Amino acid sequence: MEAAIERSAIRKIYWRLLPIAILTYLLAYIDRINVGFAALTMRGDLHMSATEFGFASGIFFWGYFIFEVPSNVIMEKIGARIWIARIMISWGLLAMATAFVTGTNSFAVLRFLLGVAEAGFLPGLILYFTYWLPGYHHARVVSGFLVGLPIAVAVGSPVSTALLSLDGWLGLRGWQHMYLIEGLPTVLIGFLVLFILTDRPAQATFLTQAEKDWLSRTLDAERIAKEAKGRMSLWQAMVNPKVLLLAFNYLGIVTASLGMLIFIPQIVKSLGVSNNMTVGWLTMIPYGVAAVAELAWGQISDRMNERRWNLFVGCMFSAIGLVIAGLTMGTWWAMVGMTIAACGFYGSKGPFWAMPGMFLTGPAAAAAIAWINSIGNLGGFFGPWYVGFMKDATGSYTGGLYGLALFGLLAAGITAFFLNIPMPEARVRTRPAE
Repeated sequence: MEAAIERSAIRKIYWRLLPIAILTYLLAYIDRINVGFAALTMRGDLHMSATEFGFASGIFFWGYFIFEVPSNVIMEKIGARIWIARIMISWGLLAMATAFVTGTNSFAVLRFLLGVAEAGFLPGLILYFTYWLPGYHHARVVSGFLVGLPIAVAVGSPVSTALLSLDGWLGLRGWQHMYLIEGLPTVLIGFLVLFILTDRPAQATFLTQAEKDWLSRTLDAERIAKEAKGRMSLWQAMVNPKVLLLAFNYLGIVTASLGMLIFIPQIVKSLGVSNNMTVGWLTMIPYGVAAVAELAWGQISDRMNERRWNLFVGCMFSAIGLVIAGLTMGTWWAMVGMTIAACGFYGSKGPFWAMPGMFLTGPAAAAAIAWINSIGNLGGFFGPWYVGFMKDATGSYTGGLYGLALFGLLAAGITAFFLNIPMPEARVRTRPAE
């Protein structure tokens, strides 16, 4: 009887919350990475070097870093529905405003403000799902909504490059149309979130009372099992060695991932592709494959009830793929290497983001998840800046890709030697819902 109630509750939660989570994160990532496609023409229009472009693009993550923890703590207090809607509306408006930058300085200011507006979104969603699902579903659901990342690149690539072809329409450059058109849906969906999300299971009209009771018992049992090993305050969680190791692991993966992502349209173009639309279609390939890998990785991690070594394999895929891309730069084998690397970047996310919830609860979890994400996302500044610097210094993307591979290897080493985090007590689990 209880197994049937669990299957029913989990199925309802997945169908109610996962689609809107995927959609919102897909829009978030399109607004975050469309700058890479804008660069195909924007850099020339605004007279920016590769180093200036990488620096201004990456400064987004400093705004993200500074305001990440406060944003997640506020969400814990006032609820996900209002706060996630606020995040989406404000970042959508700022993404649209990027269409009117006039040079490196104004571009950098808008990117910083965009990071401030979006701060707390990813850790907020991760925290939100800990309110609704037992720990043995976390890798699957995190992989489920974070599949919006590679899908955003795969779908956004041809869309963004197609919008560049509107150059001259209404007196605007193509990249200006791209920012305006791709930012508007985020604002509209932000208002929709106010009517779709429910803050806590107790308020859910789509669950029966029996399903709410099962969920409450299961989540309470998990919380008690974790707190029996020691309860942390907000500040203790932020300096906890496990939290800091997770943060440095994520810094390695994000540095490698976003260093490649921001420049992949220009890398593809350097292979001899002259048409921007073709660049968009080709950029789809690594991230379309990565979307499938991410879903499969999350399923495997949950079925194995194992996080550490699934994460390690993902980190190694990223490092090996980047080395292959660097070795074969200038040939189409570089696309194979970048596809392998993308599978590692995104395949690692399910097992990785399931790990903080294995030993943290309440406000400590809110602060720690945000802290991990904010430190890790500084890699979004260093990765693009480093690749741009190496391109200007050497005339090639090869050295940049080798450097990014070292960050992937660093993340793998941290996982293998230090991230031995035991799962919560098995007695809180009944039977996994399929």
